[in-house]
Amino acid sequence: MNDNNFQRLLVLLLFSLSGLLLLYWLPDKVFGHKLKKVDMLSDIREKPASLSLDSLLRQLEAQDTIIEIHKQNSVSQNSGLDSARLALRDSLYQTLYNADGADSVGKHIEDYSAGHIGLSRFFTALKKIKTLQRPVRIAVMGDSFIEGDIFVADLRAAFQKQFGGNGVGFVPIFSVADQFRPTINQSVENWTTFSLLKDTTHHYLLSGSFFEPKEKASLTIEPAEKYPDLNKVSSFKLYYSGIHPGHITYTINADRDTIIKDLPSKNLPGSFEIKHAFSEGTFFFWGGENLQVYGTALEENNGVVVDNFSLRGNSGLILNRLDIKLCNAFAEARAYDLIILQYGLNVVSEEILNYGWYRTRMIQVIRHIQKCFPNTDILLMGVSDRAYQNGNSFETMPAVFALLHAQRQIAQITNITFWNTFGAMGGTNSMCHFVENNWASKDYTHLGFRGGKEIAKVLYKAFMLEKEFYDKANGSIQP
Repeated sequence: MNDNNFQRLLVLLLFSLSGLLLLYWLPDKVFGHKLKKVDMLSDIREKPASLSLDSLLRQLEAQDTIIEIHKQNSVSQNSGLDSARLALRDSLYQTLYNADGADSVGKHIEDYSAGHIGLSRFFTALKKIKTLQRPVRIAVMGDSFIEGDIFVADLRAAFQKQFGGNGVGFVPIFSVADQFRPTINQSVENWTTFSLLKDTTHHYLLSGSFFEPKEKASLTIEPAEKYPDLNKVSSFKLYYSGIHPGHITYTINADRDTIIKDLPSKNLPGSFEIKHAFSEGTFFFWGGENLQVYGTALEENNGVVVDNFSLRGNSGLILNRLDIKLCNAFAEARAYDLIILQYGLNVVSEEILNYGWYRTRMIQVIRHIQKCFPNTDILLMGVSDRAYQNGNSFETMPAVFALLHAQRQIAQITNITFWNTFGAMGGTNSMCHFVENNWASKDYTHLGFRGGKEIAKVLYKAFMLEKEFYDKANGSIQP
């Protein structure tokens, strides 16, 4: 009897072991849902060379890390410097900081323009900030990585503390992040939303969305108090377009008086401004026939303004559909000195290790943005760390290195500036560290507000290091 029980137990164990081993051969996806790979032999199984991190790094190192950069005549013309002075600026930078090309830790901003002038417009605006008669403006364009003002809020706070300026800047009429964004409080009713992500029939600005009011459309908005000085603004701006935009009725600062204004007709994007100390406001829109509202802005008309243009699910590739004419008009109404591009999380994938296709298309996107905002500098942020489960542990997804390499090449070919977000986080497996510290979510992909603050701190220091060089170079090298 005991022998029979032992035999049955042995058969059951062998059957169970066989079943667990067979789980490895399950398909990667079932009905479109990705399955987690179960591998009982993961500790002893050798990874395929194509998926080995070491193998991938060797492949990338074997490639040319510097793409042949074809300097355009317009670069030197716009800077006002001849080729000799441009070369002198490059030499001076290497002498001062012993830094050239790729930066593995995000300490420096990598500048792939001739003469290290990729941020000249931005730093010139900062230098003239007291006489500029408008704020120095930064637009941060990205995906869910910056949603809810993660990272951007702390970058904004750092610039405003140093250079002045108050307010959250541009705010769309509606966002899926409204519920948890700590820098603004707003509620809306009776609006129709149009998004660049889903709509191919309309024209868009860099915000990637616009809104049309229905009957009794309303907006209630007030600055939040979590970040310093966001609630100390003296300018409320409404950005819109429309030949027959109708009227706007509003009360501000709990005032009992209701004000009615006709919105001026605007064929191209423009603004309606209320110059008044602003703590809260409720707005109603009525009588319009073709009103398109892009958003509002709460700010001072001096110092630094940092706008957040996040669009969940955006890979960056759809930006080549931005309307050049509309963007040029928006730049007239709301000039930007710097555009920061943060994309990549919606592109990087375990299954893809070659991002040459993304490089080719993003080069076209960068050149398109340069046409949309010809007087604006551009900084491309490299993809942040993203971890995946490999066996019993989480580690950096090998595809992160491949995409980061392609993004750096994008900056090299288009002669713009680049910042290594991955390196600034700490490099390989840094997302695991962020999750352990509760600085990032447990999807090992998205930052939390604390993690965003850490990265913003490093980027701000990199900007100030670049500004130090510009100040020294402009003092010693005259046009």
